[in-house]
Amino acid sequence: MEKAKKYLKILSCQYKTERDVITELVNTQAILNLPKGTEHFLTDIHGEYEQFNHVLKNGSGSIWQKIDEVFGLSESEETKKELATLIYYPQERLELIKNRTAGSARAGNKKLNDWYAVTLHRLVLMLRRVSSKYTRSYVRKQIPQEFSYIIEELITEKEEISDKKAYYSSIIQTIIRIGAADEFITTFCNLIQELVIYHLHIIGDIFDRGPYPHLIIDKLMAYHSVDIQWGNHDIVWMGAAAGSWACIATVLRLCAKYKNLEVLEDGYGINLTPFVTFAYKTYGNSLNNGSSADDKNLLHAAAMLQFKLEGQLILSHPEFKMQNRLFLETIDVKKGQVTIDGKTYKLNNTDFPTLDIKNPYELTDEEKEIMNRLCSSFRHCEKLQKQVRFLYEKGSIYKIYNGNLLYHGCVPLDSEGNFASMNVYGKELSGKALYDELEIWARKGFLAKPNSTEKQKGCDILWYLWTGPVSPMFGKDRMATFERMYLEEEEPKIEHKNTYYELLENSEIIKKIFHEFGIDWNSGHIINGHVPQKVKKGETPVKCGGKLLIIDGGFSAAYHAATGIAGYTLVSNSRGIRLVVHKKFENALSAITNETDIISDTITVETFSKRKYISDTEPGKELIEHVKDLEDLLAAYRDGSIIPV
Repeated sequence: MEKAKKYLKILSCQYKTERDVITELVNTQAILNLPKGTEHFLTDIHGEYEQFNHVLKNGSGSIWQKIDEVFGLSESEETKKELATLIYYPQERLELIKNRTAGSARAGNKKLNDWYAVTLHRLVLMLRRVSSKYTRSYVRKQIPQEFSYIIEELITEKEEISDKKAYYSSIIQTIIRIGAADEFITTFCNLIQELVIYHLHIIGDIFDRGPYPHLIIDKLMAYHSVDIQWGNHDIVWMGAAAGSWACIATVLRLCAKYKNLEVLEDGYGINLTPFVTFAYKTYGNSLNNGSSADDKNLLHAAAMLQFKLEGQLILSHPEFKMQNRLFLETIDVKKGQVTIDGKTYKLNNTDFPTLDIKNPYELTDEEKEIMNRLCSSFRHCEKLQKQVRFLYEKGSIYKIYNGNLLYHGCVPLDSEGNFASMNVYGKELSGKALYDELEIWARKGFLAKPNSTEKQKGCDILWYLWTGPVSPMFGKDRMATFERMYLEEEEPKIEHKNTYYELLENSEIIKKIFHEFGIDWNSGHIINGHVPQKVKKGETPVKCGGKLLIIDGGFSAAYHAATGIAGYTLVSNSRGIRLVVHKKFENALSAITNETDIISDTITVETFSKRKYISDTEPGKELIEHVKDLEDLLAAYRDGSIIPV
């Protein structure tokens, strides 16, 4: 009781009078009865900035849906398409339209001004629709301060004004006359993009394959409301930023593999000259087979650094149970073979100039120097450090939001369908407890005191999360990188998926996961990515009667041929959940000049039996608690137990 009173006294510092409490109480109670905001889910973006940016701009069709609701049959498809493109790319379309209407100065101005008037009116109607599910206070906070009064006047009904049409027309005509139309149109379009999506979920794997992960994170850092569930491709970059040598070598190899070393050099300003010089000098004769030799030399050099450093970690952490990945000592250069899992295989390359069979996981002095320099570059790269800190601030291994469980990969299961266990520094854990403990150590890897034991342990966990057999982000028994690079036989290249992926349609297993994480079976869902769904082979992202959704449809161009589509996204609004199936996106230039959008099909996952309101959401639960606290404070003011400040 005394503790509760102490809290109310603290609350009274914010709401100093009975009137303050009443105002906040009425406002909060009203907010609870607004419709739930639209959530947008994306996963496995893999550096594909242009497509990601477009999907973000069109809200996976949400903006087109709103245009259709507002204008229906009153406007042609051509007009609606033009309006949609303008909303997606306002500045670029404005330049294009102004060039088209140049003509003679007088005729051009008249035509352009008429277009301005019609367009501003249409955008006002759109803004009214997309802002209707928010409070005026919320909308006001999203409007640039310098335009707040004018925009509020335009989008708020004014019943007391008798000649409302003339009033609004006067505002729009004045905007055009004083040459401010472009600025207002751009502001309106950006506001519509922002208001049509209340919250964005990124279900992992921003990095690798595509060329622009740094631009994607820049975009996310500027986004109004976002959370991120880390994917294994994110976690290895996070480990590299934290200073893990094994993660740095892995990032280097991945960039070399996907021909994206420019991401490191141009995107993050990391100096690769010492590594490139070393690779050409040391492996220059390894793969002399044409124009791609240089790339292969870089890949070969990075891979050998990775394998040695991984071996060191595996040897120092027997609890990781990855001893089957220790096979460098079995390489026989003269015979051209290696032994893996007790079987001997022929190597397709026998040039391993830095490998000492007596100490196979020891770096040469030159390799140590290379890694020291790279580590310093990663640790002191301001942009990378800032972006990774953002991933820690907005991210987690899993998240429960509005009754749904979000994670990138899987909940690791053993062969019998039980939660797989792992020893994490003396604690044998499985299920949710394993997730929670791994996240604690993942955060220590980046945030703990430099050179501390905790930081080193955390860095080792970051590497394990990338590739470990019980990692919830990886979900396979092994990462067969060596086999894919150096063996011809297909059998040793096979990576076996965790039992989780075999039991996705088993309702008892999925119910067990729901129960483990406290998710309501009747209303909740699991939403994850990581494994591309091959639509062309009949695979579907909707599993277990719609209770589990794997929304990785191959967003990355590297997967389009295998999946047959260009990715899935998920949209959840107050009335239901729909899965959006995207076709290949040409490019932003085509979208701007030819008004081409991403052609998408929609699958209705669930239609809610009754509309969902803010009171039904995670933020709503906090507001309900806030209402109770306010009611207690109001009662305390009225009975005199707390005196207003």
